[in-house]
Amino acid sequence: MSTRSRTFIRNLALASLALVAGCGRQAATQAPLDPAALAVVKPAAGVPREKLARAIDGLFADPAAGETRALLVLVDGKLVAERYGPGFDAGTRQLGWSLSKTLTGLMIGLLVSDGRLRLDESVPVPAWQRSGDPRGEITLRQLLQMRSGLRHVEEASPVYTSDTARLLLGDGHDDTAAYAEAQPLAAEPGRKFVYSSATGAILSDLAARVLADGADPALRRQVVGEYLSTRLLVPLGMASAVAEYDRAGTLMGGGMIHATARDWSKLGEFLRNGGAVHGAQILPRSWVEFMTQPSPAEPGYGAQLWLNRDRADGADRLLPGKLPAGIFAAVGHLGQYVIVSPAQKVTLVRLGHSDNAERQAVRERLAEILRVLPKG
Repeated sequence: MSTRSRTFIRNLALASLALVAGCGRQAATQAPLDPAALAVVKPAAGVPREKLARAIDGLFADPAAGETRALLVLVDGKLVAERYGPGFDAGTRQLGWSLSKTLTGLMIGLLVSDGRLRLDESVPVPAWQRSGDPRGEITLRQLLQMRSGLRHVEEASPVYTSDTARLLLGDGHDDTAAYAEAQPLAAEPGRKFVYSSATGAILSDLAARVLADGADPALRRQVVGEYLSTRLLVPLGMASAVAEYDRAGTLMGGGMIHATARDWSKLGEFLRNGGAVHGAQILPRSWVEFMTQPSPAEPGYGAQLWLNRDRADGADRLLPGKLPAGIFAAVGHLGQYVIVSPAQKVTLVRLGHSDNAERQAVRERLAEILRVLPKG
């Protein structure tokens, strides 16, 4: 053997030893995983069990992320991980806040499919149909894509005086639709994206107008509740879902639907499967495709769903870092997430209580969980 060959072999051996030693040092610095944290990931689930358990544990343990109350991971329809915070379990209904908007958007899709509403026609709000009222130009598509042009500022504070607080808790609470529909235009319909819980009230009112014969609050509540249940919640298996209504009988579809974490995951699976449940097409696939396509005014938003794309206003993406394309999510106040990654066949649910300052840490932890899972 030549001197050059012996030198090459010696250097290769030294490099290998250094690599092994480095890995040993890295492993030694990683704290042992609590068996209870490991137990939340099912064995033989086809995922890297310890890595996923560590990523989930990181979310629950991170004080910068606020309080996580529930975390579910489904892969190809199978529940592979489930964990709850203190005081919460699989039977606890939790308020979805704006996760409710996505359910409302699906209900509107059913009404369009039934021929009761039309996507590109002026919406049947009587107050807007008076001669010369520019709001009469607002279409259902524009409402769903949050580009109606109606005046609204989506802030939870100052409490009792912000638009959203007044709508849900203040002078708009008894008749949320009347409050929302009374707002003037702040921009030409279709041109500007403005996220708005008031839009959820208008969409819910439209459902009541086309389903109920009259304005009786009890009748409006009954017919919308039956339609929502029989056409959507029952087929999806969301048996725990409970919706709130205002005194005018309008579904508070912009943010007041409660369900267990497992049932919120069924919403994600329904979307992942293109509007089908166990092979039965409940909603036209084209409607889900519409909901997950970028709005002309905001590529980071579809129709009652957020998309993991660059934002027109320069705001952060839905999730940070490199992740598979096509991810979308229902997102609610205080850090409620139903995230769908079609390429990975993943639905991820996170419910909790995280203020605005804590949401970045939540998003980073959720992205970490997704990166642990197979790329698809």
